[in-house]
This record gives sequence, structure tokens and C-alpha cells, in this order.
Amino acid sequence: MAAAAGNVEFIRARSDKREYRRVVLPNSLECLLIRDADTDKAAACMEVGVGSFSDPEGLEGLAHFLEHMLFYASEKYPGEQDYTKYISEHGGSSNAFTSSETTNFYFDVNVDNFEEALDRFAQFFIKPLMSQDAVLREIKAVDSEHKKNLLSDGWRMYQLEKHLASKDHPYHKFSTGSWETLETKPKERGLDIRLELLKFYENYSANLMHLVVYGKESLDCIQSLVESLFINIKNTDQRSFKCPSQPLSAEHLQLLVKAIPIREGDYLKISWPVTPNIHFYKEGPCRYLSHLVGHEGEGSIFHIIKELGWAMDLVAGSGSDSNEYSFFSVGMRLTDAGHEHMEDIIGLVFKYLHLLKEDGIHEWIFNELASTNETAFHYQDKVHPISYVTGTVSGMRLFPPEEWLVGASLPSKYAPNRINMILDELSSERVRILCESKIFEGTTNCAEPWYNTSYSVENVTPQMIQQWIQKAPTEKLHLPKPNIFIPKDLSLKEVCDKVKFPTVLRKTPLSRLWYKPDMLFFTPKVNVIIDFHCPLSSHSPEAAVSTSLFVDLLVDYLNAYAYDAQIAGLFYSIYLTSTGFQVAVCGYNDKMRVLLHAIMKQIATFEVKANRFSALKETSVKDYQNFNFSQPYSQASYYLSLILEETKWPLVEKLHALSKLESDSLAKFVPHLLSKTYLECYVQGNIEPGEAESIVQETEDTIFNTPNSVFKSMSPSQYLVKRVIMLENELKCYYQIEGLNQKNENSSIVQYIQVHQDAAISNIKLQLFSLIASQPAFNQLRTVEQLGYITYLSTRSDRGVRALEVVIQSTVKDPSYLDARIDEFFKIFESKIHELSDKDFKRNVKSLIDSKLEKFKNLWEESGFYWGEIESGALKFDRIESEVALLRDLTKEEFIEFFDQYIKVDAPQRRTISVQVFSGNHSAEFKKAITEADPPKTYRITDIFGFKRSRPLHPSLKAGPGRVTMD
Repeated sequence: MAAAAGNVEFIRARSDKREYRRVVLPNSLECLLIRDADTDKAAACMEVGVGSFSDPEGLEGLAHFLEHMLFYASEKYPGEQDYTKYISEHGGSSNAFTSSETTNFYFDVNVDNFEEALDRFAQFFIKPLMSQDAVLREIKAVDSEHKKNLLSDGWRMYQLEKHLASKDHPYHKFSTGSWETLETKPKERGLDIRLELLKFYENYSANLMHLVVYGKESLDCIQSLVESLFINIKNTDQRSFKCPSQPLSAEHLQLLVKAIPIREGDYLKISWPVTPNIHFYKEGPCRYLSHLVGHEGEGSIFHIIKELGWAMDLVAGSGSDSNEYSFFSVGMRLTDAGHEHMEDIIGLVFKYLHLLKEDGIHEWIFNELASTNETAFHYQDKVHPISYVTGTVSGMRLFPPEEWLVGASLPSKYAPNRINMILDELSSERVRILCESKIFEGTTNCAEPWYNTSYSVENVTPQMIQQWIQKAPTEKLHLPKPNIFIPKDLSLKEVCDKVKFPTVLRKTPLSRLWYKPDMLFFTPKVNVIIDFHCPLSSHSPEAAVSTSLFVDLLVDYLNAYAYDAQIAGLFYSIYLTSTGFQVAVCGYNDKMRVLLHAIMKQIATFEVKANRFSALKETSVKDYQNFNFSQPYSQASYYLSLILEETKWPLVEKLHALSKLESDSLAKFVPHLLSKTYLECYVQGNIEPGEAESIVQETEDTIFNTPNSVFKSMSPSQYLVKRVIMLENELKCYYQIEGLNQKNENSSIVQYIQVHQDAAISNIKLQLFSLIASQPAFNQLRTVEQLGYITYLSTRSDRGVRALEVVIQSTVKDPSYLDARIDEFFKIFESKIHELSDKDFKRNVKSLIDSKLEKFKNLWEESGFYWGEIESGALKFDRIESEVALLRDLTKEEFIEFFDQYIKVDAPQRRTISVQVFSGNHSAEFKKAITEADPPKTYRITDIFGFKRSRPLHPSLKAGPGRVTMD
């Protein structure tokens, strides 16, 4: 039986050159086939209409557990790693996620290997084996994943919101699963979890599935491939899950929930159950309302509470992954003062909702929104195939076929009655308020059962809210003005010189300009980067935190003005770098100069506003304190950077400096910081060389050439370079420390093997080793030995110094044990490298070449690559071509020699640091580890700074402002 192909006229972006076809297989599997003649990667995504809402009573997490299990063996491919191994060896990646009503599986792979990868993928849905042995191991992996989330406020608060919902609604459930829900409790009830899994798998019926396949071949080829591989998925005509409507009944509304978070910082979330936007996606009522309620310009809720020093951010909008229910919420991070004024803030939100009702719905606002969405849709950047298939698949379930590519992104029907309907739902009778703060410690009387979050619940009546509205600030709330940043000119500039790589267009004692026109994407967009090289930005912990706060204040001051630009598709960022700070503006080129000029003007006329200084300082202090609650593997990575980098200040010293910093000392520091400045500029995109030069000239004029400018040029001798320490051959260094939050059950290790400084021939050997070893390392350390959910082997680069790192986070074993297992893995793997067949070697080399030759997908990717070369000082714009040429000539013997020289456990040039973070669970092992005698060829680091001072440094790749090396 052949598939039915509906001839669908897809609504698509004007810039989209891909071909599409809808196909329904005889087993009712609905497919979207995509052909992209230019792609280097093929991808597929299967969405199954079965999610955690379908978990049987008392088997919480079964849907998520099944998602994990399908990655194992199938009848056709009985090797346990046949799927993941094949994909990782052919330049691909794979993953999956379980949501309330669906489970999504997806992968990408080099185009030449698509057919075999797709066949392995199809077996997930045809005949998986789900062996007893794999079942037990994967329950441990699910449990490890759950333990990773136990101290995460995001997971904790989400579960608390679900807990305070109707007990008979599936939204109330715990969905991740754990050892308790998948092993202990089922056993107590006499259940065989494998049989339950097989029974649950019967829900996976072809009529509940949607498949997106993205390839390079013709649509006819892709269609016959899909038909042959997916026709054998059984269609048992399962009914799609329909959840009862809203999970919140009257008893769950008019509530104020006070919860105690793990981290420092207070958060407020005001939410209402609303009619799902999906029912009126053409009218987009929630989109209209979230645009106004979440606005950050003058007259907005956020602008007023920010000026009062009460909040640091605000987000508003609706969301859920269900057709049947949705919530509209307004969330914000509060300052300490904001916590005290929580009732005023809630009153102000309701005041604004009243304003929207009284003022009426405005057609011009809807039209402005529709027009920015339409421009964004038609000029959307191309993304990676794996992102495209996962982003497109859910639309197949929700929209008619002709709208699969556009979904809800183009509201086009102005319907004030619909907007008013949602506005009526945002009432004081239907509200729920969640406030997170450590201030509530000692005053809560309940605990959420899965994550043990402490909380209490109070009633909030409409009368109380009425009182809050009356005492809310009287500052003038008003609707936003028309957006001046909406682009009018989307024409493309003529490119005269066909330049392949960035070139230096202009050079003065104050700046250097690199320029590259857009030769690939032909889109009316531009990327401008201006890097402020300020050698006084980081010479002490005080300088580092002062520079950081200066940057935060700049962003804060610009927020109200630049918010409209972001809505109109013109984005800016100002962020800290290791040698100063950087301004980047990217998006439509039409109004780019208006925004850039405003940013430069703000920098040139900067002054410290005391009220914003104290709010931002307070938030910064909490962010530093919150490092204590970060994942242990992040802490291990931080200690490693502290050991490696010549000048990196410890967080403790930065926190101390920050707590002493006052607004007047910052006001004195900023002119000092800017008194030595050099600008490295990069302009790429739809822009002519003359315009690029005039942008840099205008920037110089704004900041250097004004009568009272604090900016001064910098002599080449003051150019700042950051360097990395050189480790010693055949020496293994240890750094062992207790985790900063002893309540976290996870210990962690990063084993770091330093190999070489940026050099094409060594780069490719290291990358090839990582390609060959990463999947076996994951399989051995995570899947077979079950050491922890977070486990990976990858390459890393610190200022051009290349290395290999293996990371494990574990509740089951202490870091000393993990370290020994990593060494053991390298020993076992040694024979695999030495026995590598010519065929396997060539296949891996081809795979690496294919991934290196993958084309840039959009302007940001391309300019990111070239700016990376400029910023690092390497300037190897032809890096890809030169490394591919070397790969083509690389012999297996040279590769093995590299492994024997640098990577294997007793290699003569192996240089290693093992950073080990011990949890409270492993305190006995920590005490033992730090008292043990050091084995030969090892060095225990007890004083990081003493150790660093004793080591030589790798040279810097940076040549500085005076010269450009292009060898």
C-alpha cells in the first residue's frame, strides 16, 4: 500500500528555499518531508502523543522512563549502543524529552549516513528489546537525573504549582520518576516494572505519531525511504490523550503561596488560568496582552517598579503544552525593597489591567505587533536541521497542514472581543500568587512531598486586592508609544568586492576596524561588535567587580529606550570580557545606527545613579552567593579555571570587594577605567564599507573627541593579555575540596588533560580522539557503570590552549573513585585505539571532515566564527580549509602516536589536573583522601595561587593593537 500524499500549499517564509511535502502512511502516521539541497546534516523528529499525563496511577515517571529505554537495543539492532554509537560516529547528535502530553525523539547526522541512522531510529517505534538488565540500569539513570534537580528552584517551584492543583487532574502528578516510584514502590505492590513498561509501550500507536524528516535528496527519495522504514509501526488506533479541562478549581484560586527557595533572591509570580491561545491563534489575544503587560518602556509596569528600586526584571505571557488549559503569568525578580512592597507591586499589575480595560483595545498596537511578527517570519534566519525539525513537529498536532510551518507566529485577525475575553479572565477572583523568599523561613507549615519545598498558603480575596490597588504607586501608567525601530528599508546593498575573509578597513591609534560584507545569506541584517579593550578593568578584584557593575548599570539605563528595538528585531548586548567590555548590535540594518549611537552616548555620558546602583549591587551580591548552590560539576569547572588562568580572581575575593563597593567609589573608578581604551571593531552583513568606516568614526567622535571626554587612547605596551599556566609532563595534579552546599548529594570530578596550544595538526588529532572516544566514555561511565546522569568527554580551549576533559557528577560514588574509573576507561580504551581498523579510522576522519565542512546556517554563526578568530588573536580565517587539508593526509600511525604521546595514562607528555568536589554524602571519603600519601608522579594542590606562581605560562596568541599578524 502506498502512502497518501496531500498536495498542501504551505504558508512559508519568502526567504525559505526548502521543498515540503505532507505524507500519511497506510498505518496513519502523518509525516512532513523537507528537502534542503544545501544541507550538510539530515535530521528527524518523532513526536508521540503520549506523555507523563498518561503515567499509570502509582507509576510516576513511567513515560519518561520509557523515553530513556528506547535508546537501548532493538530486535533489528541488538547491540545496546547501536543507535547512539552510529549517530555520534557520523557527526550527529541525538536526544529526547517527555512533556505532559507528548514525548519527542530527535537526531541529526551527516547526510551520507542518513538512511542507516533513520533505520535505527525507526526501530524505537517498531521492536525495542527493553532487556531486564537495561531496565535496572536506566532506573538508576532516571533517579540520578531526579537527584540533580532536587535542589533546583525551577523544578521545585514548578512541582509546587502542580501540587496545589486538583488531585484528580494529571497536572498534579510528579512526572520525572525516581528509584522510589520505578523500583521500590512497584516492587512492594508486586509489580514487574519491565512488564509495566511493555504494557505502557502499547500506547505508542502510529495514529498518535507525527514525524518530520529533513534531508538532502529529492522529496520522492525521502518519501520512499520513510515509507519503507516506518510502515511497520503498529497502528492500534489508540485514542489521543484528552486531559480534563483546567487543573485549578475554585479552591486553588485566590491564593498567596509563600515558598522557601534554595537560592538567594526573591521572586514573585502572579498567574491566572486562561483559555488556551491555541483556540484563537489567528487573533493572538494573549500575544497582544503579553506585549503590553510585559513591556519595559516608559509607562509600563516594569519601568515604574524598576525606577522605584523594587524589581530587576519582568516577564509576562501565557503558556502550557496542552490544548485544554493554559496560564497567563507575570513573573519578576524582586529586590529586598520590592519584597517589602509586594502588595504594592501586585496592586500595580491589577491597576495596569484596569487601564487596559478602560482605555480599550487599540488596532494600531495589534497592527504594529502583526507587522513585526510578519517581518520576523519572512526574514527568519536558517537554523540547524535538528532545531528546525523539533521546532516544527508540534505544529503538526495543533494546526492544519498548510499552517505547519507558520503555527501561531502570525496573528492576523484583529478581534478586540477575544482580547477582552482574556482580559476578563485576568481578574482578582481567578488569581494565584507565588512568592519565593528565604524571609519566610520559620513561618511555613507545609512541605511539597516530592522535593520537600517548605511553603504556606493564605487566601487573597478580591477585596484585599482592591485595597492593594488603592495603595499602589500613583506614577503614571500608560500604553507604549509607536515603535520608532520598526524597519522600513529592507533592501539589500550591492557588494562590489567579493571578499572571502574579514579585512582591516581602517586603523587609527584609537581603533581597528575589521569588515566583511554578507556574501552568503542576502538578508537585510548586520552584526556590529565594538570591543572596549580596557587594561584597567581587571587588575584587582575591586576593578573586576566595579567594571562588572558599570556594565550592568549601562544595560539598566538603556533598557527602557532599547526595548522597542528588540521588539522590532534589533538586539543589543553589553557584556563583560576578560579585558574590558563589549557592545554588540545585531539585527535589521535599517535603524541599527540609531540604536548604536544611543548606546555610545550613554557610555560617554555615564554617571552613577545611586538608587539603581544599590539595586544592582544587591542583586550582584546574591548572584555571587548563589554560586554556593550551583551544580557541583559547575563548581569543579570554576576551580579548574581558577587554577589554569594566570589572572582570575576568586569569587570569595570578588564578593568581599563588591560588598564594600559604594556608589561614589564606582563614580571615581569609571573615568579611571576608560582613561586607557582601545576599540577592536567588527562589522559584517548588509552594509557597505564606507558606512562601516563612518560608524567607527562616529563612535570615536562620540566617546574620544568631545571636550570633557574621560576616554584616552592606550599605548601598545599597555595591551592586556591573559595567559594559561603550563602543566608538567607525566605529573598528575589533584585539587580536592568539599562542595559549597553540603546538602547537595552530588559529588563531581573534572579530569583535565592539557595537550597543546592552538596548532592545526594537533587540533585535528585531539578533535578526532574526542569524536572516537566521547560515545564509548559515556557508554562505559554512565550506561554500564552507572556513575551519574551528567557524564561526558569533550575538548576544551582556554585562551587557545587545547585540552581534553572528562566530567562526572555522581551521588553513588566519591570523586577519588570516579577519578580511578576515568583512568581505567583510558586504559581499556588504549587497546581500542591501537586495534583501530583502517576502515574505522577512515570513517571517523570522514565524519570529522564532514562536520568541519558544515556550512554556516546564518549571519550570526559566520560572524561568530570570524570574530572568534579576531578576539583570540589567532586570526586563522582559513582554519577550516587548512585543518580539513591536514585531516585528508593524516595517517592512522600519526594519530596513534599522538594518543601514546599525550593522552594514554602513562604517556610521556600527559599533563593532568583532577579537580574533585566532595558532597556531604562523601565527607568520610574526603577526610580519607586529604590524609592519604601522594602516589609517585602526583602533586596535591593545597594553595592554588602558590601553585600558579610556580608554573610557566603558555604564550599569548594575541598580537595587540599595534600589528596584525596573518601568517
